[in-house]
Amino acid sequence: MTEVTAAPAATSSGAAVTRGGADAPRVTGRRQGAKRRQRLEILLFVTPALALMALFVLYPVFSAARMSLYNWKGFGPMVDFAGLDNYTRVLRDEVFTDAVIHNFIIVFASIAVQLPLGLALALLLNRRIRGRGLLRTIVFVPYVLAEVIAGVVWFQLLQPRTGLLEQAVSSVGLPVPDQGFLGTPDLALATVFVVLTWKYLGLAVLLFLAGLQGVPDELHEAAQLDGASWWQVQRRIAVPLLAPTIRTWVFLSMIGSLQLFDMVWILTGGGPANATTTMVTYLISMGTQRSNYGIAGAASVVLFLIGFVMALAYQFLVLRRDTKADA
Repeated sequence: MTEVTAAPAATSSGAAVTRGGADAPRVTGRRQGAKRRQRLEILLFVTPALALMALFVLYPVFSAARMSLYNWKGFGPMVDFAGLDNYTRVLRDEVFTDAVIHNFIIVFASIAVQLPLGLALALLLNRRIRGRGLLRTIVFVPYVLAEVIAGVVWFQLLQPRTGLLEQAVSSVGLPVPDQGFLGTPDLALATVFVVLTWKYLGLAVLLFLAGLQGVPDELHEAAQLDGASWWQVQRRIAVPLLAPTIRTWVFLSMIGSLQLFDMVWILTGGGPANATTTMVTYLISMGTQRSNYGIAGAASVVLFLIGFVMALAYQFLVLRRDTKADA
């Protein structure tokens, strides 16, 4: 009886093993099929973004690079090959050198001024104070205004002798330059920076405020139970947790400062005496006003390379910390 019953048991076990071995390739095939479908879905979602990037980023870059190799006036075929002469002329041009310096002055001044000011306003607006909604509106509205509208308004306010702002300054006994703040070379860049700070400070406050509201309330409550003051809680808990947001804003501020055009062009046009010229106003004036599109193309390529190197360096030296921390 033992042998008779053992044989079927062994047969049943062997059948189970056989079925398991047969099902294993099917499971593997299903997993591979699911991975293929997932990759296809990702590709379908990414393709439109890549197409737009190729159309609006890569194509203009390659077009500017090609244009920079020719002496071209903006019409007709490109036949007068210049090689790297346009790059040599751009890099030796003192106006372009001043434009690069102006851009970097605005980069560092924005970080030095807008970072602490934006952080202080974000900490203030994160508290439950009277009039918080009105203060948020006052801070955020300039950022959502179109650059053209904001630039025209400030241009009218800063007009010499007729501008409301200059009249207000002179009415309190403060000296006003004869050519106005925008017309005086020594004051023009600082005046433009004040307007830029008014315009873009709202972005810093918005990002910092969003980061502060993401800090868990339990951390604040635990620190307060331990006897920490409001300032100690912000300095020891909130601000350190806000570090990734601050680094992201610094990156956006650097790239945005390199691309300044609208506000500067409306306020001063790069003047007076090239005192507020930026890299973008330089290449625009070379192309549209002087019809020297080869020089403009070379300047745009130099601008692209400066921005690309800065973005790459910041990514590897700073932003990669956040990626490692999340991992």
